[in-house]
Amino acid sequence: MGRGQAEKAQEHRQAPISPEYGEPSPVRYYGKFSAAPGSSVPPKETPSFENQSINQSIKERPRFSAILKEKAQGWTITPRTRRSVEQTAGSRLVPSKASTPAGKKTTAKRLAERMRQRAKAEAQRTMSQGTKKTAKAAADLSRKAATATAKAVKSLIGALSALVGGATLAAALCVIFLIAAVIASPFGLLFSNEPSPGAVPLNAAVTQINVELTDKLALLQAGDYDSIDIQGTGPDWREVAAVFACKTALGADGVDVAALTPDRVDRLKAVFWDMCEIASSVETIDHPASGSAEARTEKILHITITARTADEMRTAYLFTPEQDRALTEFLAELNGIGTLLGDLGITQEDAAELLRRLPEGLSPERRAVVETACKLVGKVNYFWGGKSLVLGWDSRWGTIQKVWAAGSPSTGTYRPYGMDCSGFVDWTFYNMSGGSYVIGHGGGARMQHSYCTPISWSQAQPGDLVFYPEDTHVGIVGGWDESGNIQIIHCASGQNNVVITGKAGFTSIGRPDYYG
Repeated sequence: MGRGQAEKAQEHRQAPISPEYGEPSPVRYYGKFSAAPGSSVPPKETPSFENQSINQSIKERPRFSAILKEKAQGWTITPRTRRSVEQTAGSRLVPSKASTPAGKKTTAKRLAERMRQRAKAEAQRTMSQGTKKTAKAAADLSRKAATATAKAVKSLIGALSALVGGATLAAALCVIFLIAAVIASPFGLLFSNEPSPGAVPLNAAVTQINVELTDKLALLQAGDYDSIDIQGTGPDWREVAAVFACKTALGADGVDVAALTPDRVDRLKAVFWDMCEIASSVETIDHPASGSAEARTEKILHITITARTADEMRTAYLFTPEQDRALTEFLAELNGIGTLLGDLGITQEDAAELLRRLPEGLSPERRAVVETACKLVGKVNYFWGGKSLVLGWDSRWGTIQKVWAAGSPSTGTYRPYGMDCSGFVDWTFYNMSGGSYVIGHGGGARMQHSYCTPISWSQAQPGDLVFYPEDTHVGIVGGWDESGNIQIIHCASGQNNVVITGKAGFTSIGRPDYYG
């Protein structure tokens, strides 16, 4: 265990956890907890969580690996990005073999014809030479066809590189129009995870909408009920995104969906609620007295969630033939949207800015912790008792589940699944170590604190842990803002998300023994 870790586990144990701040007691979800030799921290025998990843090979101080392994999604389609398309279009130009002006023109003409033939074979449509016709045709292409056409345009540019004047400019403009047309089409959604000012990635937009879903479910479940029964589940978010893209980009007041700004998120939210109907009813059962048991009345809350499919929304939204065709193509390639939903790219502006400010001499281990923590900023809802030992994106996040951990006002209710504060710290260290390390063996914030050496705030470094009084909440030091104020990454119940904030509420700081 190293560095007197057993003694520190005893020395730094805190008062019993209070549920006030949103940190449940440790639960057994990785197997039994094993306290350090000589430690007075008792193992907990609370019921294990269902569907949790079991990893018997978790070690206390493993060899460091900063590689974040993405969870295999079973999806094969990778969305194109603005950057990759532009790099393809701007690849090194290949000199033409033609040495005379006539030869150059002949070569350009021949390759232009080849481009048109390839586009026709791959996309089943011919791109017109005029700017307006080119944009309209490209807007009708599927992502695969757009990719094939972009490759054909690249070949044309290579052939035209030896020409001078307007011909080269025309070829460049052709690429620009192609990219612009695809981005303006419903398939611009496949670019939505690219960093854009004021915009969020698709999974962050979903998390924002799930906050509203949580509030609606909480309002329905507020009351004195003996039990709550929930039937059904929400719509497939991939289908919601596909319907949103076709409705928004090809509607009468169409706007692009390549950047999910607040306006686009509101439109996505409207589509979600059109595809998700929630109804409730209360059943009252009178139980007569029997023997020593007194008569009682049982109240059961029934909640029914009815999801509408993408095909049903064609009729509901009176889709035009153009919207119908685009939706059909999207539904054939839903895995591409699925990849966006499970993306762990760091695109949130505050997270990217935090990483830019990391000290140059920061150790690789600490940098890996902060980078891994930033991957979930804005993307995962808070869930009392929620844990995850999954490498990469956990497919359960966002699905409606019952809160089973005791000690919270939300216990026994249903809400979108996510993580609590210590679960977020668990996931971060587990992923940054390649699945071989969990600080405190998954025993919650109190146990995590016992595996830290106390330090002063002036000694703080990115990757250290910070705690609320009595270890009721835990976060990770991310760095400092432009004014020199310390920044904390944590999964906050109050904001129902993984967020970056100041130190407000955090009163103590510790250095994980992981760093040696």
